[in-house]
Amino acid sequence: MNSVRLILLTGMPGAGKSLVSKGAELLEIPVLTMGDIVREETEKRKLKPTPENTGLVAKKLREEYGKDIIAKLIFKKILNQKYEVVLIDGLRSLYELDFFKKSAKDITLIAIHASPKTRFQRLRNRNREDDPKTWEEFCNRDRRELEFGIGSVIALADIMIVNENISKNELLEKVCKILKEVARK
Repeated sequence: MNSVRLILLTGMPGAGKSLVSKGAELLEIPVLTMGDIVREETEKRKLKPTPENTGLVAKKLREEYGKDIIAKLIFKKILNQKYEVVLIDGLRSLYELDFFKKSAKDITLIAIHASPKTRFQRLRNRNREDDPKTWEEFCNRDRRELEFGIGSVIALADIMIVNENISKNELLEKVCKILKEVARK
């Protein structure tokens, strides 16, 4: 079991995970994003990073190599860098959570939550290539995330942050306070 301290971050798309990651970066806590692993693999397979393609690649990776493959790939990066503490953005399944619990002795799971309406608006404003453009695409993506088991992971969070009716600066301040406490444990 590795002595690295893991701060695991989960939340539905558009809930505000990137703001939590920004808070970690401000505190000089390294951030690795599980979605980046999927996007890298999508590019390796010479596919455009559309919501459909990244979802399909994530599903195929799990079918081909096991449901915890993305966690294993990101943990390999962590071991190569020899981090003391690291935030992993984008935990989606109990299989991933179980892998991290077996691999590191110090884990804190943080979930960030926002309503579907708020998240859809944020994703439309973010305008990343793999973000949904329509409500139907958004709902399909949510269903896919829920099929991976993200709802169960959110339910098991040690810390829950609600990102509704709060400014980015207020949220960032709140996040930094939480991360300082968690990183010091």
